[in-house]
Amino acid sequence: MTEVQTAGRVRLDAYAAVIGAGEIEELRSLARPLRGKEIQMVNSTAVGGGVAEILNRLVPLAEELELAIRWDVMMGGEDFFEVTKSFHNALHGSAYQARPEDMEIFLAYSERNRARLTLDAEFAVIHDPQPAALIDARKDHAGHWIWRCHIDLSQPNPTVWKFLEGFVSRYDGAIFSSPEFSRQLLIPQYLFHPAIDPLSEKNRDLEADFIAGVLARFQIDPGRPLLAQISRFDRLKDPVGVIRAYQSVKRYFDCQLVLAGGGAADDPEGAVVLNEVRHEAHGDPDIHVLELPAWSPLEINALQRASTVVIQKSLREGFGLTVAEALWKKKPVVASAVGGIPIQVIHKHTGLLAHSVEGTAYQIRFLLSHPEIAARLGEQGHQHVKENFLITHNLRNYLALFLALDRAA
Repeated sequence: MTEVQTAGRVRLDAYAAVIGAGEIEELRSLARPLRGKEIQMVNSTAVGGGVAEILNRLVPLAEELELAIRWDVMMGGEDFFEVTKSFHNALHGSAYQARPEDMEIFLAYSERNRARLTLDAEFAVIHDPQPAALIDARKDHAGHWIWRCHIDLSQPNPTVWKFLEGFVSRYDGAIFSSPEFSRQLLIPQYLFHPAIDPLSEKNRDLEADFIAGVLARFQIDPGRPLLAQISRFDRLKDPVGVIRAYQSVKRYFDCQLVLAGGGAADDPEGAVVLNEVRHEAHGDPDIHVLELPAWSPLEINALQRASTVVIQKSLREGFGLTVAEALWKKKPVVASAVGGIPIQVIHKHTGLLAHSVEGTAYQIRFLLSHPEIAARLGEQGHQHVKENFLITHNLRNYLALFLALDRAA
């Protein structure tokens, strides 16, 4: 059985308190013509990472709209995920020396998954590079196939992109998270922002006593400023750079730092990066490096809500859902001006952008020195997320796309 079982659902009507009853009724109206048509989502991991998190919330809402939707996960061995991680980094612009055996491993696992999965839905949405070659299972142009890219393709490695483009160009369309990521393709391209679920355990309101208990468990002082970056331990998230920015701020403010996150099944580098971070943090009792499993959403929520400033110092970033999470909690955010982050952090309006370790440290110091500005940025950031980056908005985009494809056919 490959179909993913999603987490406990939240009833669609519960979102009316956040977005209004009118938008809920709009979702129901859009969904009615699609009932009876199969929808399939395919990605490379059921746990860990933003794609799995989005699908875990999106699929139950689609089911409540009486849509025939299923979510399948591509299976792969360690060799496959080492190759796809190299592809991931290369597509973000990192140096990569292509090897013929890498392409062979990618193609071999793609063939195994085509044989294992049932790929005959009316609408198939294939997420990211790992399962892109599943398009070979399509017969006689049946159904509607869409490639959903969640990563930053603004400066891809030419060899890897040329290889993947051979598959992507055969889809009926491609979805990107930012206009800057679009490519010269002969197929239609669409702009979808990733989204958070405001009613999930990671984002819903928490009692003050629960937050205090989480801080006590991790030996974090509630009486001093807390800086935090909540992300997978990935070099592209630059956790070592975050530590160096904190060390600069520490000379002026008696603050603490939390680096918290987990891994994903399709990311074999996580343990290595975590060790690098622990080595860099060694000897400073005010740096808390927390490896949290995927089933710790309440703890992550509490750490974000307890933070004075939330950081996202990515070197490359497809979008960065942790930014939207922090903004939703009305936290001032200092983030790198890369990838999809500036869509969320509008400089001096919903947060502050930086371009270096020194710039990150400067912006953090500014916010710690001006709490009234920090509070205003947090309020404006919350409203920005409410208007643009909630899961109901993401669902509406998919429904509108499926309707357009169906009517065009």
